[in-house]
Amino acid sequence: MGMQETTTEEPHVRRQRLAELALLFLKLGTIAFGGPAAHIAMMEQEVVQRRHWLTESEFLDRVGAANLIPGPSSTELVIHIGHRRAGWAGLIVAGCCFILPAAFSVGLLAWAYVRFGTLPVASGLLYGVKPVVIAVVLQALWNFSRTAIRNRWLALIGVTAAALALVPLHPLLVLVAGGALAGIKSLFSRTQTPPKSAGAMILISSKAAASGVAAATAVGFGAIFTSFVKIGSVLFGSGYVLLAFLRAEFVERRGWLTSQQLLDAVAVGQITPGPVFTTATFIGYLLHGPAGAFAATAGIFLPAFVFVAASAPLIPLLRRSPFAGAVLDGINVAALALMAVVTWQLGAAALVDWLTVLIAAVAAVLLFRWRVNSAWLILASAVLGILVKGR
Repeated sequence: MGMQETTTEEPHVRRQRLAELALLFLKLGTIAFGGPAAHIAMMEQEVVQRRHWLTESEFLDRVGAANLIPGPSSTELVIHIGHRRAGWAGLIVAGCCFILPAAFSVGLLAWAYVRFGTLPVASGLLYGVKPVVIAVVLQALWNFSRTAIRNRWLALIGVTAAALALVPLHPLLVLVAGGALAGIKSLFSRTQTPPKSAGAMILISSKAAASGVAAATAVGFGAIFTSFVKIGSVLFGSGYVLLAFLRAEFVERRGWLTSQQLLDAVAVGQITPGPVFTTATFIGYLLHGPAGAFAATAGIFLPAFVFVAASAPLIPLLRRSPFAGAVLDGINVAALALMAVVTWQLGAAALVDWLTVLIAAVAAVLLFRWRVNSAWLILASAVLGILVKGR
């Protein structure tokens, strides 16, 4: 069964589970456009609804755990799922298989950028994909809310968190506020309801397209690796926050990149599927070719594996504590509020004409009514967008 623990499995069962993890996350790493919220929504559809590897509550617990540590949240969720499904080997296999397709595609774009001095046109692809992303995220938001919002107090926390997010308050502070409110309430409650789920801080940055001329810089392999390990170890936030860290490190402090090259790198990280942190792959290629791309990719993602490995065993302990569980439930509804605000903002940028509205509506019907696999919807909408807007 999907819910069975992995510690007492036969070797052939573990091998089968590793193969299943590899195939699933290679697929998602290839077609998961739209940023962390969309990635998490697709994973919920595949892992909870289709394969029943985790319950909705178990899934949300791991979303919350991934977002309470630094690093790329959706990638850390993948690593958590791998650990839950197939132990320490699953942790490595799932994470690597999710990262590799994105890193490979970004590396190809980096080669083209250095060779031809510009980025391939991606506006048509994004035109078609973004409306489907809206529908996918809305479906996940609906599923999560039915599990997480179980009483009026949690609903009130969600409304408060949405208001704070619109101020705007930093998402991490919104998450902390939601957990604090739920924790305080639990201290004054004489009866405790066993908590069901933890939280998710969902962050999306808007898409951009830029072009420029790249000139590779002779920078050492080790220096690239250590610079990205440092960033991956401390970074919370979206693509815009990543941009700030990268600018401070590589443009202002070290002078390895121009501002235009950095903007192009961030654009490539966002127009390709998979984790936005593969921006590092592009920068590494500019600085030291293929070896630099490898060093940068390994450096920025390595802390995520370490943090998940350290925090994964704590999830059951937190869930058994009534107070900690209440805090996690507060984090959950605050995170859903963040997700709703982000979806509204993304929708304003994605639904730009009658065709994009139609694409989103059709995708929503297919997802909610017939539960069509989101991968097919994304592929179809990408082709449609290229035919309509691409060249």
